[in-house]
Amino acid sequence: MARAIPVGCMHPRSYSNITIDSSNGRGLQSQMGMKRSFYFQSKCLFSRQKRGVGRAMSAVSTPLNVNANPETASLGEITKPDFPILKQEVNGSRLVYLDNAATSQKPQFVIDAVREYYEAYNANVHRGIHFLSAKATDEYELARKKVADFINAGGSREIVFTRNATEAINLVAYSWGLTNLKAGDEIILSIAEHHSVIVPWQIVAQKTGAVLKFVNLNEREVPDLEQLKQLLCEKTKLVAIHHVSNTLGCILPIQEIVHWTQKYGARVLVDACQSVPHMSVDVQQLGVDFLVASSHKMCGPTGIGFLYGKSELLTSMPPFLGGGEMIADVFLDHSTYAEPPSRFEAGTPAIGEAIGLGAAIDYLSGIGMQRIHEYELELANYLYQSLSNVSNVRIYGPAPNATSGRAALCSFTVENVHPTDIATFLDQQHGVAVRSGHHCAQPLHRYLGTNASCRASLYFYNTKDEVDTFIKGLKDTISFFTSFQ
Repeated sequence: MARAIPVGCMHPRSYSNITIDSSNGRGLQSQMGMKRSFYFQSKCLFSRQKRGVGRAMSAVSTPLNVNANPETASLGEITKPDFPILKQEVNGSRLVYLDNAATSQKPQFVIDAVREYYEAYNANVHRGIHFLSAKATDEYELARKKVADFINAGGSREIVFTRNATEAINLVAYSWGLTNLKAGDEIILSIAEHHSVIVPWQIVAQKTGAVLKFVNLNEREVPDLEQLKQLLCEKTKLVAIHHVSNTLGCILPIQEIVHWTQKYGARVLVDACQSVPHMSVDVQQLGVDFLVASSHKMCGPTGIGFLYGKSELLTSMPPFLGGGEMIADVFLDHSTYAEPPSRFEAGTPAIGEAIGLGAAIDYLSGIGMQRIHEYELELANYLYQSLSNVSNVRIYGPAPNATSGRAALCSFTVENVHPTDIATFLDQQHGVAVRSGHHCAQPLHRYLGTNASCRASLYFYNTKDEVDTFIKGLKDTISFFTSFQ
């Protein structure tokens, strides 16, 4: 079966003259001198024959925006046609999807990769010698290698597939935490953390007698790094912190935090759910001990995420779950366990989802993570400035400046209008999808003096025109609700 593969998404073993430099996210490089190109350049499509698959199927061509001039069009205008869901109307208006911090949309290339697995080589992995099982195993493990290369891990053995980032954090908490923490040890977090960072360590603290310490916000509404440095001491065993806040939009200097923490021999776990999809992340350069992310926020399927852990740490950790796949030998009175990452992947894994994640990494690498980051910084500034000009709006988090960037998201409230009313009206009257609520950050919202906020969050397939549509809709929403006051 042949499937059309864009230049930026070729299987690294299929073409010897073109490789994907996915370790640093800089896109395509060719040994023949080919200039780096977008995944989307017209006529840059190649087909690769799926080896050994007997049934022929028509090749699926990736949509290209033939009307967009690559010299003048924005990245959002170029990429949007690759996402089928974005072509629809919602409540009579063209869909404007600004809820990307909750989940991203999926390009046709990823959808096709998942469908192809189920149609062409669906089988369980690691457990069979027949063709389908061998093929599925190859593609599953290739996806792990793609993840490792994408974040520049030391190797595939440092990548553990999980259901999501939440499970990845729980894996560290229950395996490393319960083994290494004791009464009086300290765990440092910030009040801006997602519940998936806070709750597992609360449970571990209750079981071990460890103590949680929280970093507050400074005057810019960013976690106070001076306070963090003051909290670090010989009792500190772990710092668990976000790279990019899903509510405040701030980007933390993880490399510096790791440097401060290592002076006390403590470990660092980073929630990278809002950074890995949007910028180049190099775990070796950052020096982190653990890092987690989710597929569904980076153009991949739901139901799979990953844990990066330094090899020596994973090797020292006991299993998180027991069952098939994670064992070396099972006897009636005891069992021995496989080496990582298999030790932490009990049972049948999410095979199709892992393959879809691998395809998403191919897609993102075809664009180049630096290109995505630069475009999103531009969008972030435009969103922030546009929203700042709307009366009675309070934006949370730091203002963007030359030295401190901001993610392309804004959480905000409007005086005397409930966030849920704003989100509902924007959806029903303007087709704009934003999120309302506490964004799994209740302690942060309490600290900010509100129980909920609205959040508009962008990705590389969004455009300034869509920001304008959102702002126009928001003004109309505010006008409607204030007319009753």
